[in-house]
Amino acid sequence: MTRVVTDYQKENRNAIIKAIVLRVLCYSFLCFVAVMCIFFFYLLLVNTTRANNDLQGGRFTLMFSRFFNQNFKNLFTKFKTDFDALKGFRASFVIAFSSAVLTCYFSALTAYGIYAYDFKGKRLMEAFILAIMMIPPQLSSVGFFQIASRYGLKNNWWILILPSIAAPSVFFYMIQYLRATLPKDLIESSRIDGSNEFMTFNRIVLPIMKPAIAVQMIFSFVGSWNNLYMPSLLLSDSKKKTLPVMINALQRTSWGNIDLGCVYMAIFLSILPVVIVYLFLSKFIIKGVTAGSVKG
Repeated sequence: MTRVVTDYQKENRNAIIKAIVLRVLCYSFLCFVAVMCIFFFYLLLVNTTRANNDLQGGRFTLMFSRFFNQNFKNLFTKFKTDFDALKGFRASFVIAFSSAVLTCYFSALTAYGIYAYDFKGKRLMEAFILAIMMIPPQLSSVGFFQIASRYGLKNNWWILILPSIAAPSVFFYMIQYLRATLPKDLIESSRIDGSNEFMTFNRIVLPIMKPAIAVQMIFSFVGSWNNLYMPSLLLSDSKKKTLPVMINALQRTSWGNIDLGCVYMAIFLSILPVVIVYLFLSKFIIKGVTAGSVKG
């Protein structure tokens, strides 16, 4: 009997040690990833305070310098033609916010339609939507550019906003969330009470999906805010350009004329709103990601 108890204690001790080691390794890895993420933001902030000659010399440092105000001033004077901050912020915000709203609403509506209805070809339609995720946007960009040129939609923000209605990755997240949180009995009860489908979706389903919508709103907003490829193809009017396009114009300046301090300052200013939005809404990301993980 004593030997059995001793063996059990050894196994229990080994299991505890193994769990502790595994937890230490996991937390060490997470701390490493967190430090790496913070490090690059810190390095960006350091570079906004350094002089152009110092940056072009290739010297690496983690110490702040004294040229922050000078870089800020140069960005809005010497490079005002390439970087008009107010117009860039306005264009980026209008496109990003509108795209995020349309993406989340229509993805949630599509997910609800496929989840709530039983019809022939339902699985095939869902598989087709998910298969679109495998197609890179660069593959269809030439045809998209030709259509925009033919119908006079270049330099028009709507050509960047309206295609966001079709977002397969957001649809996939929404339908998984519905399967985990929305009982079909609730939909049937709403129909019995005389509610039409749009009323059911807008008044019952959308409030249930608030955490998922909040998560995808943030991700969609950030993705559209940072988008460079399509805006650089379709926006050539300086009054319509987004911040990434303006920053790209700064970087494409010849090496002798480029001011790296101003480039880093422009990058810092462009990501500052996104960082602020994330700091205020990060709790919704955590809540939304975990809310649909356990059914019930």
